[in-house]
Parts: sequence; C-alpha cells; structure tokens
Amino acid sequence: MKVVVQPGEPPAETPRIRIGGSKSESARLLILQALFPGIEIENCSGSDDTKVLRQGLEIKQGICDIGHAGTAMRFLTAYYSILEGSKVILTGSNRMKERPVEELVTALRKLGAQIEYLEREGFPPLKINGTNLTGNFVEIDASVSSQYISALMLIGPALPEGLTIALHGKPTSVPYIEMTASLLNRLGILVKKEENRLVIPAAAGIKSKTITVESDWSSASYYYSLAALSKNRRISLQYFSENSLQGDWKVSSIFENLGVATEFYPEKKEIIISGTGAGLPEFLDLDLNDTPDLAQTLAVCCFGLGTGCRLTGLHTLKIKETDRLLALQTELQKLGAEVETGMDFLNLNPGKKINPGIAVDTYLDHRMAMAFAPLAAKTRLQINNPSVVSKSYPQFWDDWKKTGIKVRME
Repeated sequence: MKVVVQPGEPPAETPRIRIGGSKSESARLLILQALFPGIEIENCSGSDDTKVLRQGLEIKQGICDIGHAGTAMRFLTAYYSILEGSKVILTGSNRMKERPVEELVTALRKLGAQIEYLEREGFPPLKINGTNLTGNFVEIDASVSSQYISALMLIGPALPEGLTIALHGKPTSVPYIEMTASLLNRLGILVKKEENRLVIPAAAGIKSKTITVESDWSSASYYYSLAALSKNRRISLQYFSENSLQGDWKVSSIFENLGVATEFYPEKKEIIISGTGAGLPEFLDLDLNDTPDLAQTLAVCCFGLGTGCRLTGLHTLKIKETDRLLALQTELQKLGAEVETGMDFLNLNPGKKINPGIAVDTYLDHRMAMAFAPLAAKTRLQINNPSVVSKSYPQFWDDWKKTGIKVRME
C-alpha cells in the first residue's frame, strides 16, 4: 500500500483537529493503574503501542509479543519483574531483538529480579519470573535511555522500601523523566531529586483519582511543519496546553524560528498555529538531546524550506524502530538534499531544489511517514507503507485531509 500526497488549498475555515492522548503519558499511567487500581484514565491514547501495552498488562503466564513497541518492552520488563508468581517470555519483532535492554535488566537484577536472556546477551527476548523485589537502591547510566529510568521510577512505589536511583552520566531526554516524576507527584507519590539521585517513596495504595491525558505534542509537530511549509495555513489543535508535561511541547518555540506562530487559548484547551513565513534563517543549529522525537520533523521541514540545519543530541535515534539517522539521510538524499549523519548528529546543507514524485520509504517507522508528509505543501510525493502511522496516530491520514492537503491511498 502507498499514499500519494500533493499540494492543496487551505480550507476556507480553520480546520479543528483533535489528536489523541499522549502515548508517553498514557503508557506511564497504564503501568501505574495496573499497580494501583484506583486510577482512572481519560483521553488515553488509541495508538497501536498503547493497545499492545494494555494487552501485555493482562498477561501473567506465557508469551507476550509486543511487536515494535519499544516503550512496552522497557516498561513491561520492569512490571513483570515485580508481578509475583508471573512467568512471562517478553519478545517482539526482529528489530526489537536488536534494541538493547541490558542497562535496565542489570539494574532490575540488582534489585532481585529474575530475568534471563533467551537468545543474545543484552537483548530481547527475555524470560521473566516475577518475584517480590526487596532491593531499594540501584545505579544506572542515564545517558543511554530515559525509558530505563522511567521504568524503574514507575515500579518504585510498589517496592517495600521504595526506590532510590543514582544517575551516572549526562541524562538523555530529561523531559520524559520529569514527566514520570510529575505523574507520580499528581498521584501523591512525591519524588525527591537529590543532586544525581531520584528518591521514590513506597506507596501502600493510591486514593481514587482520575487523570486526563493531554493530546500528543509529538504528533502536533507534523502540523507545525506543514504550517511552516505553507502559505496562509491556519490549524486549530484541540486539548493542548502551555507548560505541558510533555517535553515536545517545545515544538511551539522551536518553530518560531521557522515562521510559525502559536496562539494559546487555555480556557478552550486549544492552540491555533499559523505559518507567517517571517524571518526564516539560513541555518538552524539545535541540540535535541531533550526532544529527539522532533528530529525527523525538523530535518524534513528545513529541507523543504531551503534552510540548512545542524541537529545534535540524536544518539538514541539509532536504536529506535529503525536507525532513524540513516533512514533520514537515505530518503532526504533521494529528494535532492545534501545531508550528512554521524552517531548523534545530522547536518543538512541549504538547498533550493526538491526532486518531484519521489517514493519515500518508511522503514516500519511511524515518524518517517508523518515527518515527510508535510512536504506535500511543496511537491507531490508518494509515501510507502503509510499504515505505520497507527503505531502512534491511527487517524493521521484522515486528519491530514482536513488541512487541505490532497491525500490518495493506492
């Protein structure tokens, strides 16, 4: 299957788009809900990853195959470890078996977890026998993945003495750690930060509480890119707020540099974005260590605008659904870009020409499909395997049509 997208006129009335709940918030709350059943969740994400996690939380014995869902792999590894009496084999796709989990497994083992590698040391699949973990202190390299740290934080309140996590190295994707801490705080589990340590107290239970998940800022980034690449296009996005728990809400300030204005309407939980085309830079230099999920969106947008960029802090992209840096380089070069990538950076030279009618491969990566879609404001292109968007944003192509971009499935 493929989708063909091409320029179209903005609709006469500003389209109102409601993106689903944040995948990141939803995943954390589902783990906490499984540990503390008094929690109710509103506006939970309807993404494939969230569905996989829900299903995994129902499994106590046997095989749990989470496919491509990296967050589910990390969070369920920790969850099954403390689920006393459970015996689970946690596995996934071939790509998932190439994504490391050693740092997390080592930390859990130090707490008393019973985890075995079934194939390659340091990688899934894992055999996990749930037990009563009695440890209360662990050290971890914070530079590898924030999800390892969040996974430990989420089970911390369920441990008899709580959990202290000592962080070594420069933390990556810090806003995701802060999101986990904020959600725990909202539930009355007050996380203390002591220099390079996180202290999570034990909690016997949580009073009944309903938490509404904010819409997903990572998904909003594709509309920001479309606004930057368009003329006179305004888009209303629902259920967003300023000063979000999500680190990717910084997209609003980042895209100011690319000519996109954001109007916040707190009483309506709405933002309206519009492309002004004003003050576009010749070159953009950004450290995305805290917001690596924006890298694909920004690289493609800068290419479409003819703006050069240097994006750094991208070391986690090489162990995502695909090697995102290599995938970006390959597809941007097909479109005519001069681009160079390394272990943690992407350099894009300014350019004017966009090769028309190119077929963009998506590498089983939802963000590849959605990051390239905004180029339809400039040229016709084909996106292969467009259904991958269901991993995080199932209704993406239907919502995309509302912006005036022409979308045709083939």
